[in-house]
Amino acid sequence: MQTVISKALAFLILISAYVVADSPYQSSEEFLGEAFAGSPPAPKTIWLKGEVKEKAGEILGHSYPGIRIRYWGRDKRTAWILEEIGKTQPITVGIVVDETGLESIRVLAFRESRGWEVRYPFFTDQFSGIRLTADNQLDRPIDGISGATLSVRALKKLTRLALYLHQQTVPGDDASP
Repeated sequence: MQTVISKALAFLILISAYVVADSPYQSSEEFLGEAFAGSPPAPKTIWLKGEVKEKAGEILGHSYPGIRIRYWGRDKRTAWILEEIGKTQPITVGIVVDETGLESIRVLAFRESRGWEVRYPFFTDQFSGIRLTADNQLDRPIDGISGATLSVRALKKLTRLALYLHQQTVPGDDASP
């Protein structure tokens, strides 16, 4: 009887960890509402072709899985909802960029079993104001988290991508490159 209870308890702990790992922390709509004071602009599209496609692939270390990326822009600010694989599962991140650099980054959904600490402000706050260098690197180091190396790497890549894509847009203009 003790073995059955122990196995059942272990199973429940395993299932609850999976459910927590797969649940969203914030919806895309909530993120965009916060980013634009409750009134997000209509989405726009940046097409991944030519140099933009090439640079996005260099930043990510692989080709972006789509041919276009949606973004929201107003008053020289853009918001991006992007995904990158941590170890085996995608991490969904909302990023706001303005003319001074990265304004905010928020983990919207985390599906991995490890590395979820990247969602907390003690980690994400260090991205505030970060910019790209001429060679599309972050202009200052980001401290990692022990046991979350791949999640940290994914957020750094997405930050670089959002900062690069922001440079390719004209926020507030409906024309996409």
